[in-house]
Amino acid sequence: MARKTTPSAKQAYKPPFRVLCIEGGGMRGIYSASYLDALMTRYSDTRKVTHIDLGKAFQLICGTSTGAILACALAADVRMSKVIDLYRNEGPKIFPEKVPSALAKILWQFGRRAALNRAGAAALKVALTAQLKAMKLIDIWNDRGIGLAIPAVEMSRHRSWVFKTPHLENSKHRDDDYTLVDVCMATTAAPVFRSVAWLPNPKMQGGHAFVDGGLWANNPILVGLTDALELTQPGDAIEIFCLGTCPPPSGDQITPALVDRGFKEWRFGADAAAVSISAQQYAFDHIAHMMGKHTGRELSIVRFPHGDIAGAMLGHLDLDETSKASMDALVQQGQTDAYEALSACGDEKSEIGRAIDRLLRQAPESKAKRGKDV
Repeated sequence: MARKTTPSAKQAYKPPFRVLCIEGGGMRGIYSASYLDALMTRYSDTRKVTHIDLGKAFQLICGTSTGAILACALAADVRMSKVIDLYRNEGPKIFPEKVPSALAKILWQFGRRAALNRAGAAALKVALTAQLKAMKLIDIWNDRGIGLAIPAVEMSRHRSWVFKTPHLENSKHRDDDYTLVDVCMATTAAPVFRSVAWLPNPKMQGGHAFVDGGLWANNPILVGLTDALELTQPGDAIEIFCLGTCPPPSGDQITPALVDRGFKEWRFGADAAAVSISAQQYAFDHIAHMMGKHTGRELSIVRFPHGDIAGAMLGHLDLDETSKASMDALVQQGQTDAYEALSACGDEKSEIGRAIDRLLRQAPESKAKRGKDV
């Protein structure tokens, strides 16, 4: 829902500083891409333009894990339809075998998991390069004027690392020469599901090993809010739009007899990721809202609306589920939930709808030619 915190002194209207935050969720990124594609297609038709450049509607875009793939694509004005195709066509190569839950299958895969992860990482790099080319973070800033902030974990000290364009004065241009492909490889390197990402340091000898930013910022709203505060002044308006990845209904009914979960029950740690995703979305949205009361800014947090998840969807929501049936279901769910947003856009009484409608009407037309890869 949209929540607003207003400073005590009434300020003259200024265009808001807009931030987009896209969450992680593995293959469920195809849902998020379908959701945005449906919105952009409808408003492109309504406005009678070829294509909306949604990335240019934001001063800052944050994305974690699979959300970073969408964030980088939007920043580079790559069509969401191409991102959908990436998941559809390359997903089975990126996740060649699911992390199993049955003990016998876990033992069967035990000695092969490293090779499966290595093959998946190679497939992902090829797929990303086909869409994002050799574009670097500095290119996004210089050519597009869009800030990017992509969380990861640097393994030598187990510290958070946010890959950033030089949109902050104190950035020291640390990350300028990392490519968008590098950044996406780092933030999507989910333990168990994918290999650790080793990236050469573009400014000096050696390099760094990274794993998935979803370990600490699967919902990157606090990353976005922090940078937005650095880039604005008291009295300014900040609008943060948040998009999730169709997580399953959260919560477990655990009786005293079921508390002793072991390797099998946690799928060797794989199911912990789903708990983290759910907890972060709830907690970080509320922390951002509470922080906003003390910033002196007019802060609006708009979470793109979605409907209830049908029971039939539950079998399609694993992070590494790549069957055609599951991808079809996620695409359909993304489109259905986008219609929820479109309905809200037509409701003058809906604060969320008015915010989304303004965003899509004010987004510039894309300068990229139809059918051209960028």
